[in-house]
Amino acid sequence: MEFMSAPWWSALLTIILIDLVLAGDNAIVIALAARNLPPALKQKAIIWGTVGAIVVRSVMTVGVVWLLKIPGLMLVGGLGLLWIAYQLLADQGDGDHDGPSASTFWGAMKTIIVADALMGVDNVLGVAGAAHGAMDLVIIGLLISVPIVVFGSNVVLKLVERFPSIIMIGAAVLAFTAAKMVVHEPWLVSFFGTDADLTSTQSMTRWAVYVLAIVAVLGAGWLTQKRNSAGDTAA
Repeated sequence: MEFMSAPWWSALLTIILIDLVLAGDNAIVIALAARNLPPALKQKAIIWGTVGAIVVRSVMTVGVVWLLKIPGLMLVGGLGLLWIAYQLLADQGDGDHDGPSASTFWGAMKTIIVADALMGVDNVLGVAGAAHGAMDLVIIGLLISVPIVVFGSNVVLKLVERFPSIIMIGAAVLAFTAAKMVVHEPWLVSFFGTDADLTSTQSMTRWAVYVLAIVAVLGAGWLTQKRNSAGDTAA
């Protein structure tokens, strides 16, 4: 693809749209993971969490052809993301910062980078496909995603601090993202179908999985919070 040609600009616009659509999930997980940090570390966590996420995504993009050959990748990633969504919700209200700040900070980094690696599969495949093998477009797409995720994380973090109930919405969004990864697993195409060839039964099955994932994450998170509250009261 010729640099700065009409197809090049068209591909770049597609990549930007992909980043805008898919970066929302990354912004949510970064904001939720950093919400319990001391104020001095919150912005640091967002910046370095984004940097780490971009590094992970860059490595994944370079190896996208190899990644496509891994059987069960979307299924495992979706199940892993469901667990992260539950953990973020179960930790709600845990504002104890008595431990070393570095330990808490690196705990947030671990959550952010692992979650982005799981969620980044769709983004990597989308960007790589839109770039049609043009590495300059892939690199530009990665660079564009940085300010989008940083800005989005700051916005979500401010909203979470003002409206704690948004944490439930964030967990639901992550659960929905995880369910979408599961239903798009090539191993399960005979069960869930493809976007281009979808029967009414397969469509209903997909939506049942979406609802089940959201209800399971929110329900398990609520029960864990209730159990923890009861334990604190008894203590």
